[in-house]
Amino acid sequence: MNVNRRQVLWAGGAIGASALLAACGSGDETSAKSPAGKGEKPRRGGTLRVGALGRASAITRDPHGTQANESDYLIISLVHDTLTVPGAKPNTVPRLAASWQASDDLKTWRFTLAKGATFHDGTPVTAEDVVWSLKRLRNTPSGASRLPGIKAENIKAEGTDTVVLVSDYANAELPQLTRLTTFVLKKDTKDSDLGKAPGTGPFKLDWFRSGNARLVRNADWYGGDVHLDAIEVKIFESPQAMANALLAGQIDVASNVGAVAARTAEKRGDVQVVRRPNDMAMPIVMRTADGPFADVKVREALRLAVDREAMVKQVLSGYGTVANDILGTGDPAYAKDVPQRTRDLARAKQLLKEAGFDTSKTYQLLTTEDIAGLAESATLFASQVREAGVKVEVVRQESATFWDKTWLKGDLYTTYWGTNDSVVFFASKTMVSDSGQNEAGWKNKEFDAAYRKAMATKDAAERAKVLHELQQIEHDASGYLLWGMADGIDLAGAAVRNLPTLPGYGRVQLERAWLAR
Repeated sequence: MNVNRRQVLWAGGAIGASALLAACGSGDETSAKSPAGKGEKPRRGGTLRVGALGRASAITRDPHGTQANESDYLIISLVHDTLTVPGAKPNTVPRLAASWQASDDLKTWRFTLAKGATFHDGTPVTAEDVVWSLKRLRNTPSGASRLPGIKAENIKAEGTDTVVLVSDYANAELPQLTRLTTFVLKKDTKDSDLGKAPGTGPFKLDWFRSGNARLVRNADWYGGDVHLDAIEVKIFESPQAMANALLAGQIDVASNVGAVAARTAEKRGDVQVVRRPNDMAMPIVMRTADGPFADVKVREALRLAVDREAMVKQVLSGYGTVANDILGTGDPAYAKDVPQRTRDLARAKQLLKEAGFDTSKTYQLLTTEDIAGLAESATLFASQVREAGVKVEVVRQESATFWDKTWLKGDLYTTYWGTNDSVVFFASKTMVSDSGQNEAGWKNKEFDAAYRKAMATKDAAERAKVLHELQQIEHDASGYLLWGMADGIDLAGAAVRNLPTLPGYGRVQLERAWLAR
């Protein structure tokens, strides 16, 4: 498996076109209140028991490694801070970096560290610690996609509190890259000590056992008051088991349980259903480099053969919205005025005929059961495109096989992303020709040029215009069929307050949560 791919699924990793060239603000902006508890004064104390998905065979303790488990990512995110985190308005706000400033050419960025930031052992966080951590991150096998355009030798300290990143090209939205995996460790931390290495986050690790953990409040956290005494994370292998544990009172929060559990919970008055719009993208990938779907007419035909409203209704049980084949629907710069693609079987059949597509063959659509609804979306897609004359066989693969053998290589397969608040994030990660995770093998010179132009445009309004052009190209020619966006759904007990409602990485920010009992 290409390292850190699924970590992105649980995390927001980008900002939109309104990125700030200099930023400051409060971490209080990073979460919204859950439906219960509005207007109440936060209560200090208590232990929040959180269920999170994961498998014992996939556990990792390395903050810069492959977090295939959501449980691992949650624990790491509460113990180790990143430089910035998602916010509501603006959608990137400071964390370990208190502010940042770009050079006039948008290539050199200076991040100033938060005053008073210390590790859990009391030692101050220095620029050298951050530089060492970012270089370690950059030198992982997927480092180039984690910090696009930033070479390890171009990460340097300037004094004790400033980190300098120099990009190979102008990048007006570089701070987006610091929201996902820039976890900071003490300089020269040994690999053998990663599981117990002190972090800078709002919680300290008390104990870790077989994927389960107890975290206790960091009373000296530079980011402000932490309400809870502790958070206990319990690992679950399925959303169903986790939801059952919540309904039985064994945990307080069931994270990312899916629509089926939400339908059951909404009938109960003692359970909160917290919905996070634009949380999960589950596009179908059509390989553009070669193979049966290389012809843009064939890809357009498949997009036209899909009944998007039926997909949202049946696969997501209505907990989602129709999408328009453009990734980044939560971005303020998302191109809402691009005409919505709707089902047109007659046109789909005509395009297949013009492309000389062989409708006598049966084509495999490869999928996994990693998340609720993914395999079901493949099955419904196969049923729908058959009405246009395309025969599709759905093949379900074990997770490890899928990520090792199919992802980035298959002709037709499902994928999923749990960050969707930035058009630029997906452009840089999965669509520019030299991206490290180009899922469809798509190479488009016009798209590449639009991306680089947008990144070199300092003015946010002008950059948004270029991003609109970029999205139109994606809509017309990319290898993605994005039929809908799934809501993220958490279940919570009646006493839980102030759970984050931001999608992606935002939902692991539990430092402001509290218990009303």
